[in-house]
Order: sequence, then C-alpha cells, then structure tokens
Amino acid sequence: MMPTIVNRIRKLRFEHNEMTQAELAAKVGITRQTVHAIEQNKYAPSLETAFKIASVFSEEIGAVFSYQDKLQ
Repeated sequence: MMPTIVNRIRKLRFEHNEMTQAELAAKVGITRQTVHAIEQNKYAPSLETAFKIASVFSEEIGAVFSYQDKLQ
C-alpha cells in the first residue's frame, strides 16, 4: 500500500465556528471539491496549499497534516 497524508481539516473547520468547505476553499483559493477530496484523504495538497490551509486555522502545518505510512 502507498503511504498517505492524513489531516485534521474537518475537525478544525468545526472548531472554527463550523466553517464550511466552501468558506475554507474561498480563503485558500481552491474549490470546495478540492477541500472535500483533501479531507477524505483522496488527494494530497501541494505544499503551498497545505501551508495556506494551516494558516487559515492559525496552526503549524504539522498540526493539520501528518504522514501515515500504511506499510507499518
């Protein structure tokens, strides 16, 4: 299996006044569908997008995204 990037975006959105996917997408400059795919771990964001998402939540990138090696 391939390693994957996992995230806490959904949890963080709800901790920030139940921010919608569309609201987050507008703040980052991506589509709502892209936010959905990232949240579902179906798409790994670019490094720039990952930093932008973390910035929206005033978090370090490592507090939002982590690497999960499925081989373990």
